[in-house]
Amino acid sequence: MTQAQSPAAAAARLREVLGDGPIAVVTGAGISTDSGIPDYRGPDSPPRTPMTYQQFVGDPAFRRHYWARNHVGWHYMEATRPNGGHTALARMEAAGAVSGVITQNVDTLHEEAGSRRVIDLHGRFDRVVCLSCGRTIGRAHLAERLTELNPRFAESVADVEVAPDADAVLASTEGFRVADCEFCGGMLKPDIVYFGENVPKERVLEAYALVDASTSVLVAGSSLTVLSGRRFVRHAAKQDKPVAIVNRGETRADESATVKLDAGCSEVLKALAEAYGA
Repeated sequence: MTQAQSPAAAAARLREVLGDGPIAVVTGAGISTDSGIPDYRGPDSPPRTPMTYQQFVGDPAFRRHYWARNHVGWHYMEATRPNGGHTALARMEAAGAVSGVITQNVDTLHEEAGSRRVIDLHGRFDRVVCLSCGRTIGRAHLAERLTELNPRFAESVADVEVAPDADAVLASTEGFRVADCEFCGGMLKPDIVYFGENVPKERVLEAYALVDASTSVLVAGSSLTVLSGRRFVRHAAKQDKPVAIVNRGETRADESATVKLDAGCSEVLKALAEAYGA
């Protein structure tokens, strides 16, 4: 592991390891912390107990509590904007150095920054799916419906702590009214892969294909704790492709890394984009 160093020095080392590209990039919550979205597993992150799919579909009270928290968290997440790390990767893609981004985040900030090929491995917070009829609707439209059902609820909550999946910590959600599918009356769920669900096979295959078509892999802001992201690093390592990791703290794939930088993402990625002339 290489400890924190100047962004320019870190970028020079990454440029040496990653080569001319194209580079497949794997990102996690750590790339979005500079946009004001908290990390899941960073060194300073509080303990979190993510919701499971079974809890969501099996317990109406739990589901009500979740949608109340999500209704508050949605307004916060909607207002977030890409940071320098996101825009650096978009510039590198435009310059031909990056082939695409495999993101474990659901915040859509890569797309907003201008990245064209983004595989949203765990879904997107801005979409909702009906578990009965399969229709997908925009989260903004659902926000309007929830506001009508629960006037001034979001505005009445102060000192909100929001998680990376738009979940907010609230003391009480009694009385919150949940919206069902307006087409069939079925259960609505954020278009996000929860614990207990599998990442859709087509997304996994697309991500593997991206790694196969790339000459190296860059991990930015992920502890790679869950297999859904770590498997692509292992896949690259088995092909003897260089792997570079930029993350605060240890990751579950440090042993597969050609170089590991213990650093934040934004400044290093901006310097890396400059190193590629992007």
